[in-house]
Amino acid sequence: MKQYEAKKIKNIALVGHGGCGKTSVAEAMIYLAGASDRLGKVDDGNTILDFDPEEIKRKVSVSSAVAPIEWKNYKINIIDTPGLFDFESGVCEGMRAADTALIVVSGKDGANVGTDKAVKMADKTGKSKVFFVNGLCDESARFYRVFETLKAKYGPSVCPVVVPFIENGQANCYVNILEYKAYRYDKGKITQVAMPDMGDRLEGLRTAIYEAVAETDEEMFEKYFSGEEFTPEEVIVGVSQGVKDGTITPVFCGDAQNTYGIEHLLNGITWLVPSADEKNEVGTDINGDPVELAVNVNGATSAIVFKTVADPFVGKLSYFKVISGKVSADTPLMNMRTGEMERINKVLIPKGKKQEDAPYIGAGDIGAVAKLNNTATGDTLCSPTRKVTLDGIQYPVANYKMAVLPKTKGEEDKVAQALTKISEEDPTITFETNKETKEMTVSGLGEQHLDVVVSKLKNKFNVEVILDAPKVAYRETIRKSVQVQGRHKKQSGGHGQFGDVWIEFEPADNDGLEFGERVVGGAVPKGFFPAVEKGLRDSIKKGVLAGYPMVGLKATLYDGSYHPVDSSEMSFKMAAAIAYKNGIPKASPVLLEPVVSVSVCVPDSNMGDVMGEINKRRGRVMGMNPSESGMQVVEAEAPVAEMSDFSVYLRQVTQGRGSYTTTFARYEMVPDNIAAKIIEERKADDK
Repeated sequence: MKQYEAKKIKNIALVGHGGCGKTSVAEAMIYLAGASDRLGKVDDGNTILDFDPEEIKRKVSVSSAVAPIEWKNYKINIIDTPGLFDFESGVCEGMRAADTALIVVSGKDGANVGTDKAVKMADKTGKSKVFFVNGLCDESARFYRVFETLKAKYGPSVCPVVVPFIENGQANCYVNILEYKAYRYDKGKITQVAMPDMGDRLEGLRTAIYEAVAETDEEMFEKYFSGEEFTPEEVIVGVSQGVKDGTITPVFCGDAQNTYGIEHLLNGITWLVPSADEKNEVGTDINGDPVELAVNVNGATSAIVFKTVADPFVGKLSYFKVISGKVSADTPLMNMRTGEMERINKVLIPKGKKQEDAPYIGAGDIGAVAKLNNTATGDTLCSPTRKVTLDGIQYPVANYKMAVLPKTKGEEDKVAQALTKISEEDPTITFETNKETKEMTVSGLGEQHLDVVVSKLKNKFNVEVILDAPKVAYRETIRKSVQVQGRHKKQSGGHGQFGDVWIEFEPADNDGLEFGERVVGGAVPKGFFPAVEKGLRDSIKKGVLAGYPMVGLKATLYDGSYHPVDSSEMSFKMAAAIAYKNGIPKASPVLLEPVVSVSVCVPDSNMGDVMGEINKRRGRVMGMNPSESGMQVVEAEAPVAEMSDFSVYLRQVTQGRGSYTTTFARYEMVPDNIAAKIIEERKADDK
């Protein structure tokens, strides 16, 4: 593929609700542009962009993928993104690299939650927007109903560009309002035909686009209201200006399975959406001051890594977008996160699962490089002569946590290494080993997300695991004060062992043990105080109820006795442990559980359901506040033990619109009936 200037490059992310046909639209674009000799089908598992074995098996996209095409002297970098919310990280990556969001909408189902999310993300990140209503060959598709819904939901900026002419329930004829020409599709061929009689509808649509164009420029405004006709070129220029400044969101339509309307979409992309050179970025220098970066191939190099693929055989592949300058094998680049120089062996043009060697990747373009082992997604690579950090990628919070148990004992290290590689590929996957429960846990965006992780562990890394609910890190404490003796005496020939202590245990406000002494008269020599404290600190690692760590405990050594020959540090350590074992059961020990503060962002209509669910989970609603996004934020507190599957519930009840975050608040006493059950389960596990 030849090199293109930034003004001839279009970076497009296909986004939208799951099942609307994003991958099919991308495949139709690739096929019509001649980048593939066949039209890939998702159901057949032979698409260019859904090449991962998990995608082929599930028939859905699970990660972002890139393929460039050439169309009328332009290079269009197509970035296909997943539609399922469990794989939202791919959308974040695709939108970071794109300049325009191509939002695919089902002609049958219309705008959905995924459509709303795509529009909001495009607006938040300053991307231009284009709608493509797909699947119009389906008899149940209703383009004009969907179009009116788009206009009602997203405002007057929604503007028709290509519309279908329905004959006998068939959408085989399409009218391009920009050109004011009609085209008929028949057995894969497209033919220009006379404008069909659409009555007042066509004139209404034409008026809508003319009014939108008139709003983009004062001269155009005056021309329109003086009654003069716009030329097709003026309409295209006006709509393009509106698309770039966000005042117009054009609507195209067609059917990707049959490639209907795809030519118009490709032409529209080259005519209307911004080129890479029109999307300057602002980074920060080493002092934290903002720096504007022009998309200029002759500038100092800066690039953002927006995706990582970790393959156990091929190695690590880092996808990047060049903002300024160019990346080539002889370009020394600094990773601004690590401060280390990265060696570029060769640069590649990604084409689905394949790559093509390139002499360089210039400003505004997208490329890949292999084996940057210290570079992660979101890192900035730049010339050491101009150190600048670009905005990274904001990912959704992964709240769905499960314990990971290897099927084969002894493979814990293998699982940990594999999960580390998978988390490099998908930063929404977080992996850790809980120091208290000794469990490996993995967090993701939902059940399907972690199901894919399990499959990848088996298929890519040859290790099988089981997912289970994670253990909760409970604590134990006491509610009243006791005074107790701990006496250790042992005689076994020669020197014996003798240690005798009196210790007062009482509740305290701390995270472990507070040790003190008020021994008088040398009843216990000072030299043994550290041994007593050590004995107690070892003991509190296991509580008396269920073996959980003891917290909130104050222990004061106030009396005891010793033997001048038989007493030793070990003897007093043992005596302290005996005092702990004898005294804590008398001090009303109780079980404590971790409680988190929860902020749940939900639509107004779901507030009652969510508050009721929090109450069911032994939580407390603390208040409600409106959010900037027009939703409501429910502030609450709830036990960790009850929140493991809350993300699944929230997605179901809000259809994916809701989200939440948690922060640790404190430990609270477990209700007696629940504590009894936990203690019994713990005892059963220990057997």
